[in-house]
Amino acid sequence: MIKSLHIKDFALIDELEVDFEEGLNILTGQTGAGKSIIIGALNMILGERAD
Repeated sequence: MIKSLHIKDFALIDELEVDFEEGLNILTGQTGAGKSIIIGALNMILGERAD
């Protein structure tokens, strides 16, 4: 289980720390808030190739 995610110098994010709780975690936010960037960072650490 992923408990936290630390992103630094990825796409438009300078630095971000995300803590995940037990159970379901949902990312919400306005268009352009960075939800897809966070998912992209998770995909990279899980083995997806960078574009």
